Amino acid sequence: MKINGYELNLSEEELNHILEKQTREIKLVTHNFAAYQALSEGDKKAFEHLCRAAHLINDVALEQDNALNRPLLKALETEALHSEYAAKALKLFKSLNGVAGLNGIDPEPVQIFKGLPLLKGRNFYPADLSVEEFQQILIKMAQKGMIDEIRRILSARTMVRREGSLLKAIDYTEYFAQAFSDIANELEVAAHYTTDSLLKDYLGWQAQALLQNNPEMDALADEHWAQMQFNAIEFTISRENYEDEMTGTVYDYPLLADILKQNDIQVVSKDTLGCRVGFLNLSGTNLILESQKGLPLLALQMPFADCYKQSVRHDVKQTMVDADLALLTGDYAMCRGGITTAQNLPNDDKLAVQRGLGRRNVYHRQVRAAVDLERQQKILDMLVAPELHAYIDVESRHYFVIGHENGHSLGPDNSYKNALGVYQHVIEEHKANTVSIAFMHEQYSGDDLKKIYATWVLSLFLQAKPVLSKPHRVADLIEFNFLLENEAIFFDENKKLHIRFEKIQPVVYALLKKTIEVQLSRSSQSAEEFINRWSSWGELNAYIAQCQKSLGLKPYIRLVADF
Repeated sequence: MKINGYELNLSEEELNHILEKQTREIKLVTHNFAAYQALSEGDKKAFEHLCRAAHLINDVALEQDNALNRPLLKALETEALHSEYAAKALKLFKSLNGVAGLNGIDPEPVQIFKGLPLLKGRNFYPADLSVEEFQQILIKMAQKGMIDEIRRILSARTMVRREGSLLKAIDYTEYFAQAFSDIANELEVAAHYTTDSLLKDYLGWQAQALLQNNPEMDALADEHWAQMQFNAIEFTISRENYEDEMTGTVYDYPLLADILKQNDIQVVSKDTLGCRVGFLNLSGTNLILESQKGLPLLALQMPFADCYKQSVRHDVKQTMVDADLALLTGDYAMCRGGITTAQNLPNDDKLAVQRGLGRRNVYHRQVRAAVDLERQQKILDMLVAPELHAYIDVESRHYFVIGHENGHSLGPDNSYKNALGVYQHVIEEHKANTVSIAFMHEQYSGDDLKKIYATWVLSLFLQAKPVLSKPHRVADLIEFNFLLENEAIFFDENKKLHIRFEKIQPVVYALLKKTIEVQLSRSSQSAEEFINRWSSWGELNAYIAQCQKSLGLKPYIRLVADF
């Protein structure tokens, strides 16, 4: 079957297998949810307009990902009205939120259409631009004295297009002018209806930030967003830069890297927009806030703490929220081998963070609750010593995630991270993991601490060898191998996991120390060597993956939303 001239790459039988055997659902809250019903009429109207804004943001994210995403989505929706085959392809498209994407299992991305792969530069860059040509063009532009244009090209919020034999950068507010205007209008209408003064202020500033090519407006919007702590409605426009695999390659070419250093050009991968709409969960939020109190003390205990400026400071407001989700769109909905369980924003490259205007952590209740307990027990029976089963606890995984998100606020600042090029995300996610575990004993003890350790170790059991573009999974592999080599964990003759609980903290702190050394090196080569050293895929890794595959894998996610 062809859709808009593009032939489907998967047979109907293959789609049936993916949708029926390999897809799991995450159900988001509906109009019947108590928190929605408790809203005033004005806030209900505001909520509906925020949901409309979220869907518009999804359109922007689709275009950032691939120029053909939106027209092919529309064509699939039309064809699905009278074709079961197209309807199934449409479901997979909505799972990946695009024409292609990794599933976390197969090394190569899944392609819904023949000839439409997952592009390294997504649609941020011309589809026919190779890494080698990209680097050569930037060198040519530097020789022509076009340093300011190179700076814009390598910034987080521009789409890059060809201009003759060179490249030019177009700011998001210009490239997506109509879409941003429509989103801003929805935010302004929501601000008109809401009874929440903090939310009203934030939406006003955010609407203006979408209309102006002005980093100062982004900073003001972020500052007002970061102040929202106990607001009934949760609304976030996220800007994360994991999808762009092109920008960071500039550090791989020494001549180009030297040019960037000489001209003090900060390299930041492109932001993909996402949107989260939901409700505050008060009890979950209060639990999370308890973890915040110890951050300044943990900052002092970080390895080499006197060698860099800490991201966390006493004078920086950092709010933390547990949210019940009604909508996840854009980057959030690109379920390509995983889905976000929590987020610490703005990222370090944003002006609001650099000026200490505030940060905000938000945790996703519906995502973390979507655990198949029956399957988990089968994994325990196959791979874990019986005496450890009692220590595997879903809520303890949440405690680890809280520590992970806090970990992003600790350690070297963004200038160190960006210098690691394409390896920066792996190292940063790995750092956040090790911060969480290295300092968990500061808050928990006894069986509670053992549950956190054991549940975390179980999460390091990978289902397939990870690729570099999935930094969380590469980080898991690094940590598993380090624990194993340093005898904090071991497997008996029956290949069942055992944990030496007393060794977990000192071993992980030693790993954290090595990780901070990599960030402080500002060397992509050092980062590559560290990752290569600790992310080897051996027989034990393959055995664990095969055991999980024997139970059936569900790497695809279907978000079930009512709004």
